[in-house]
Amino acid sequence: MNYRHAFHAGNFADVAKHVALVAVLLHLRKKDAAFAVIDSHAGRGAYDLSSGEALRTGEAADGIGRLAGLQSGPPALAAYLDLVRAAGPSTYPGSPLIAARLLRPQDRLLAIEKHPEDAAALAATLKPFRNAQTQSADGYARLGALLPPPQRRGVILIDPPYEAPDEFDLVARAMPGALRRFATGVYLIWFPVKSPAEANGLCGEVLAAGAKKALRIDVRRGGAAADRLAAAGLLIVNPPFGFAGEMQAALALTMPLMAGGQASIAWLAGGE
Repeated sequence: MNYRHAFHAGNFADVAKHVALVAVLLHLRKKDAAFAVIDSHAGRGAYDLSSGEALRTGEAADGIGRLAGLQSGPPALAAYLDLVRAAGPSTYPGSPLIAARLLRPQDRLLAIEKHPEDAAALAATLKPFRNAQTQSADGYARLGALLPPPQRRGVILIDPPYEAPDEFDLVARAMPGALRRFATGVYLIWFPVKSPAEANGLCGEVLAAGAKKALRIDVRRGGAAADRLAAAGLLIVNPPFGFAGEMQAALALTMPLMAGGQASIAWLAGGE
């Protein structure tokens, strides 16, 4: 299965991932000091839910489409839903656009995308934001040069499309150097779960790379068809204080609405 963003925009896994991103960004905004957001596999930045790719899978209808009636929730969930609604009825904001809308004047976003067509669309999406920059490049290759960011605070989102057969290995190999350069950064690492052994192996590799505090979130939708994404995970290195509790509350509200989905949260290292 191809996990490029356009096919799965707005599905149950996107909801979990983007609520988590919003939660981290809201935490970083509590201090006046500037922070950086680095999105290593940024995609197009925004997605047309009436496009052929989105309609082919229909995952948004069973994801964000099920949350239209939610009017309240934990702060991160409420902020996420406001951002989605502000994008318009047929547009789903990807991670770069969500981040760009939450930046303050002193903060910076660097969004990287390797696919030329997606990179061009990403640049157009982020053009209105003066403190957002895009690069058409290999996100793994760029991390070494970008870390640590000048702000010395920030979040790194690693959310590849898992097109390459060795994508899990590529993510794992990127982490030792990233953590050496920027040990205090918050890392959000997304992965599909088709093989529990593969997912567990990635988490183990990140811990072995030096992560001292790590939280894993797993989400699963009920009754998934064979050609749809059924389960996904998010590994958060250095989650902010209170993050686990807020995500627990947000997912308890949202996941049952999305085709009977379920979520689990577990500390792999450290804790509160």
